[in-house]
Amino acid sequence: MIKLWRRSISLEIRRVGPEAAAEVARMIAGLLEEFAPGEPADIATLTATADEVLALDTVTGLAALREGEAVGLLMLNDCAAIYAGGRFGEITELYVRPEMRSQGVAARLVAEAERIGRARGWHRIEVGAPEQPEWARTLAFYRREGFVEVGHRLKMPLQNVRDTVET
Repeated sequence: MIKLWRRSISLEIRRVGPEAAAEVARMIAGLLEEFAPGEPADIATLTATADEVLALDTVTGLAALREGEAVGLLMLNDCAAIYAGGRFGEITELYVRPEMRSQGVAARLVAEAERIGRARGWHRIEVGAPEQPEWARTLAFYRREGFVEVGHRLKMPLQNVRDTVET
């Protein structure tokens, strides 16, 4: 598949770990603001969670940097399921700053996720697309990148993990 980008910009795609938790939290706050406008994100909680998640060996954080500044983020998780043929990856968050959209940033992040997945022997990469038709542009992007629809996802909220007591 040939992937075309509207504008060619100089980007560096870099893996990030807990040292980047604060920047990752700011990017995720931007993503959450788009899903729930007017509901401010708790940056302190997001930073603590990013620090914890980025330390897991089953999670890969990828940042797109332009002149050293983070302009995009992709979070990639190692998963396994029988229906998927074994090991696969899941993109759990993908965010590009609004002023950098339509410049190939997300496509470069997804391409790096694909490279990582192939190197790890995954059978596929999955992503949950937001509700339609409001997020039609997001769905169109994933389709252009080679994703196909396989249904919708649902979630079942469990108790807050931070509030549980080990038994």
